[in-house]
Amino acid sequence: MTSAALQDRARALRSDRVAFVHAMVVLAEKPTSAKPGDEALVLSDGSIEGFVGGQCAESTVSSQGLSLLTSGDSMLLRIAPNPEGEQPGKTVVHNPCLSGGTLEIFMEPILPAPLVAVLGDSPTARALVSLGASLGFETKALDVGALESADAVVVATHGKGEEEALVASVRAEVPYVGLIASPKRGAAVVGSLDLSDEERARIHTPAGLDIGARTPAEIALSVFAQMIAERPQERRAPRSVTSVTVSDTAGVVSTGVDPVCGMTVTIDAEALFADVEGERIYFCCPACRRGYLNEPERYPLT
Repeated sequence: MTSAALQDRARALRSDRVAFVHAMVVLAEKPTSAKPGDEALVLSDGSIEGFVGGQCAESTVSSQGLSLLTSGDSMLLRIAPNPEGEQPGKTVVHNPCLSGGTLEIFMEPILPAPLVAVLGDSPTARALVSLGASLGFETKALDVGALESADAVVVATHGKGEEEALVASVRAEVPYVGLIASPKRGAAVVGSLDLSDEERARIHTPAGLDIGARTPAEIALSVFAQMIAERPQERRAPRSVTSVTVSDTAGVVSTGVDPVCGMTVTIDAEALFADVEGERIYFCCPACRRGYLNEPERYPLT
């Protein structure tokens, strides 16, 4: 994939609100197949598009990239063929599969802005849309049928369509659900919903922190302040771009350990494996798989 094609692909992923990690080689000590400037994208299923080294290096980049999609942190990854001590500002990984060179790869997670779905065309609803962009949120009109990627839902209709939107948002486990209403009316609306007491307790009404807000803009500010104060430590599971995803319900991609070289291997549809005495063993490359099958006694499983 050319650099221009990779950039086009990255733009398309951003447009579709798909999380990925951008990886770029910044140091390559020979002999390595990669060179400075080579780059790739790590997707939420562990697959890699682009090139940042051979199969063994890609296995490391894939597993580290998946951790960054959860943490949201950037990383300077150093992959060395021989054991090295800790180095400030770097994550050092020993990969004996490498051909003898060392790679340093800067990895940056590209995560979609938190998505706030707003229902209504009231002054407060318009203020939420206006203020959200300046705070780094993406705001859009609420679509009850597409709540799986919403980080927050705010209902500001003054009565129209409130019940359906609130129930759907709670059942979709949207992290933040708010209703713009007076304390008395808000309590009455929430109390009438076909939800359990625990589910009703997840609805913020009146939405927003109590900062004495009066104007629509001030109310919108209080709502975003509450979202920020209560945002979860971990993001919702990243949206996948492929139909083949090896993950559990929490969106955590499964991994295995190559018994020959000790590498962490992403378990996906293309993972190399061998079934030995009823146990499935994964490998980072064909050479490790051959080595193990030829002399399994040299690599006892732990």
